[in-house]
Amino acid sequence: MSDMFDAEKDRASAWFRQLRNEIVASFEALEDSQTTGPFASLPAGRFELTETTRSSDDGSDAGGGLMSVMRGGRLFEKVGVNISTVYGTLGERAQMAMAARKGIPGMKDDPRFWASGISLVAHMRNPHTPAVHMNTRMFWTPHAWWFGGGADLNPCLEKDEDTAFFHDVLKQHCDPHGEGIYPEYKAWADTYFYVPHRNRARGVGGIFYDDRNTGDWEADFALTQDVGRAFLPAFVPLTEKNRDLPWSDAEKEAQLIHRGLYAEYNLVYDRGTKFGLETGHNADAVLMSLPPEAKWT
Repeated sequence: MSDMFDAEKDRASAWFRQLRNEIVASFEALEDSQTTGPFASLPAGRFELTETTRSSDDGSDAGGGLMSVMRGGRLFEKVGVNISTVYGTLGERAQMAMAARKGIPGMKDDPRFWASGISLVAHMRNPHTPAVHMNTRMFWTPHAWWFGGGADLNPCLEKDEDTAFFHDVLKQHCDPHGEGIYPEYKAWADTYFYVPHRNRARGVGGIFYDDRNTGDWEADFALTQDVGRAFLPAFVPLTEKNRDLPWSDAEKEAQLIHRGLYAEYNLVYDRGTKFGLETGHNADAVLMSLPPEAKWT
């Protein structure tokens, strides 16, 4: 399976990099256009780029990626857009998790893996402008391959019309691949992004999927591309709509407390965070999703 999938791996990793480039350019253009508000006098934010590496037990090349982070901008308080392509052998705990959760046989006999993807989290200055998360990825082992990903909106001040708009754009991009996909993946997101110890959702949802392998790689890749393509038209108009609204001290306080909820979820439940740390990827890149400031009551 390895030789047969080399071309597919290259196409997937190239697509994630292309999507990263489009998002970074769009976010920097938003920074340039932010000419009003309390932070308008600041220099427009720009992404700082850091090459990341994954450490392997024997010191061999295990891949890496590119961490792109903007801090202290006019519009974005902190945003990261990371891509990575990593490979090697899964440790015993990861092997057991794959065998148990995904039902993949033979992991102990041949625990090689390859994974590539993009991960994005944006924390905004204005409490009226929602935080957002998006990722898409491809995972391969000698025994199976699959796609996963999604996007979800995390406002501290919920607005029904913004939630409806975000979900409608996601639905429009999912529907060409089957009318049942959006409702299935919306329900999956509602379950996945739930915070049990707080008895509430992390945000207002979106879509989420994992283990996507219908047997048709081209079709599954096309869906994953459209999930990535949905992100900018779903998020940028909401940012442009809300970014100049004035906010109160109480609204800023609500934003910081909501960020605490976000941090709790990512550190306790998020599979990507756990996988990245357990497989030796750059810790700063893995924890990029954490907000710059947060509060707890």
